[in-house]
Amino acid sequence: MKEKVSIIVFSGDMDRVMAAFIIATGAIAYDMEVSMFFTFWGLQALKKRVRTGKSFMGKILGIFLKDIGGIGPSRMNFGGLGRIMFKKMMKKKNVMSLEELRKIAIESGVKMVACQMSMDVMEISKEDLIEGVEVGGVGSFLAEARESQFSLFI
Repeated sequence: MKEKVSIIVFSGDMDRVMAAFIIATGAIAYDMEVSMFFTFWGLQALKKRVRTGKSFMGKILGIFLKDIGGIGPSRMNFGGLGRIMFKKMMKKKNVMSLEELRKIAIESGVKMVACQMSMDVMEISKEDLIEGVEVGGVGSFLAEARESQFSLFI
């Protein structure tokens, strides 16, 4: 039986999402099963580049919700300039982008689950997410975490 890792991705910050994907792909490389549960701001890592929201407040929130290419670092974002700076520095050092890390994770079999409750609250539909993402509740995460050797909250 394979060892398992469960990761909750709560943050929508570039550096934290990157850490989650690096750990996930590293665990896959060590022949472990990986399940990532994306909730609240972490959903930005799975969101297509579309506006979300149906109600007035949902549409306002949708203006601020980014896709994986638009999220910035947790520190030194400087109104979006930090994101641009980090992307250039990462490219110069041959570090994979978030989009590339996510693609590798998907192709490697990382299970990605979007939190249904967070999607409901933030008015994000299944169609607003990239392909290959499952939608589930906390119970689906807990079922995975119960069988995991360790769980991370990022």
